[in-house]
Amino acid sequence: MKILGLLVFCGMAALPQQVVLRAARLFDGRSEVLQTPGLVVVEAGRITGVGPSAVLKPGAKVIELGDATLLPGFMDAHVHLTGEIGQDSRQDTIDGMARTAAETALLGTKYLRATLHAGFTTVRNLGAGDFVDVAMRNAIARGAVEGPRILAASKSLGSIGGHCDPMNGVAPDFFGREPDWKDGVVSGAESARQAVRYNVKYGADVIKICATGGVLSRNNDVDSPQLTLDEIGAIIDEAHAKGKRVAAHAHGASGAKRAIRMGVDSIEHGSFLDEEALTLMKQKGTFYVPTLHAVWSLEERLKTGGVMDPRTQAKLKMASRRIGETFRSAAARGIRVAFGTDAGVGIHGTNAEEFVLMVKGGLKPIDALRAATSVDAELFGIAGDLGALEAGKIADVVAVPGNPLDDIAQTRHVFFVMKDGAVVKNSR
Repeated sequence: MKILGLLVFCGMAALPQQVVLRAARLFDGRSEVLQTPGLVVVEAGRITGVGPSAVLKPGAKVIELGDATLLPGFMDAHVHLTGEIGQDSRQDTIDGMARTAAETALLGTKYLRATLHAGFTTVRNLGAGDFVDVAMRNAIARGAVEGPRILAASKSLGSIGGHCDPMNGVAPDFFGREPDWKDGVVSGAESARQAVRYNVKYGADVIKICATGGVLSRNNDVDSPQLTLDEIGAIIDEAHAKGKRVAAHAHGASGAKRAIRMGVDSIEHGSFLDEEALTLMKQKGTFYVPTLHAVWSLEERLKTGGVMDPRTQAKLKMASRRIGETFRSAAARGIRVAFGTDAGVGIHGTNAEEFVLMVKGGLKPIDALRAATSVDAELFGIAGDLGALEAGKIADVVAVPGNPLDDIAQTRHVFFVMKDGAVVKNSR
């Protein structure tokens, strides 16, 4: 993928010839068990050896991490790095309207750093205005700012008045015009193709569609379908022809099934998926990104006095009642569950809470760890380079205290982060 052509920081040449990471144990991203002891050897930004058979050269720099577990750099399949919802979501909307693209990017640098320092070295940014996420991706890849590797979706694609309509919920003459495919609002198959081409032209790595309504958008039901089969088919066909994968925001079963039948790569959220939808996902190998963190974050915000539109609260209650049941059903069926948080709805840097929520929801700790490593890498289409601690892979490595299989909450406490073979955090 294009993104992998920009991986090496300018300072890479200054790295020691060989770096050895040593800890009590290791999760390689794929296995059913942890390895003991944990050993990873890194040279020139790549892993050259793992475990006791690795060859250590004289003069290698050894980093001792003690009673900890080494893991591949975590991945998050669903983030929004250009903002973060505060205690008053209505005020957030007003503030966002006054913000320029440049200000959005500058403010977003703190979210980039928080995400990386939480151990998430690769993310998909599923939706951003003004190609800000593309700019962030490029700046990070060039070493100008600190942050995770980004696969950028740019503008989400949806219907007029739908969840992805950037002018939704205001008076008809507020913006002076109706949005079109350049804004991500499509009407018909040809318009949908144009929107994909436009996003890809200006740097999108992945395409996001809004197949149903959403919790936080105004004037649409959370579970209603919002794109026709023709529109979804055109988007997926055009994206796949250009080597881009497609993620579908879909709470409701009807809209999700349209996307699944047309070959979408992942369903995001999936609060109200029914048996037919889950069966189709299993048959077609569709990934499921449940984003449990988003619902949990909104509920926590309300508990601490957060202000939310009553219509949004009603939709949140609906989603909250069903998401746990859907997640358990998907996991039990063996659907490929990927790790994604919808961070931005929740606080950036708290991404690891998704691990805890997944395990509470019935997923085995080892499967939750796989979801954020090898499974996400497969979903992203970058498994050849990332997602596992194996010789030849890019050296993205994190460490957590103790054994996360005994206590998955240890993933909240990442104290060591290496990205592209460079140590960006070591607080031990």
